[in-house]
Amino acid sequence: MLALALPSLANAQAYQCRAPQVTSVPRITPDGPARALPVTGYTLALSWSPEFCKPRAGERAHAVQCSGANGHFGLVVHGLWPESGQSWPQWCAASVALTPAEVRGAMCMMPSERLVARQWAKHGSCMVDRPAKYLKVTRILYRGLRWPDYDRISREEGLTAGRIRAAFADANPGWPENAIGVKLSKRGWLEEIRLCYAKTFRPTRCSASRWGAKDAAAAKIWRGL
Repeated sequence: MLALALPSLANAQAYQCRAPQVTSVPRITPDGPARALPVTGYTLALSWSPEFCKPRAGERAHAVQCSGANGHFGLVVHGLWPESGQSWPQWCAASVALTPAEVRGAMCMMPSERLVARQWAKHGSCMVDRPAKYLKVTRILYRGLRWPDYDRISREEGLTAGRIRAAFADANPGWPENAIGVKLSKRGWLEEIRLCYAKTFRPTRCSASRWGAKDAAAAKIWRGL
């Protein structure tokens, strides 16, 4: 099924990325209980990097994503999350450890060593038996997407969450708008696009919690200026 989501790589996110050397994998401490539940679907959460970096540009912990030294990012992967009805599996036991090479290989789509390690430990461990599989699936989904010109769209008068959602659907034929969640900050700035998948990795209607802002909600997109 994943192969159906993969158009030309020329349509992938347009930015330059220089992955840093990674010598160790960050140690991750669970922030909740382990839940081994049957997987019924998935969410691919895409963070709008200019908004994330707005208050973090000088922070060492986010230097890869936010300093500009390793490239400039648009939509990047926050995580690929398994769903289970009204709940979600998390912090499952993992028998295979994530390696520094696997972390580095993921950092042009998920530009934080700690983020890569956390997403595998909390979410990927409940999906597959090896981190390489989790990162491969995430990469296929990410590279299979086309990106709207949100820089241009950010300049439109009367911008709404619905316009952000519709632009993503227009750029990705086969994606219905009801499968595209839009998360705005309390002040209306775009924070994330959340793509909702069925267990077969086909787009499916988002639940209310993943849908986010209603279409009529006023929205803004920070361009990183």
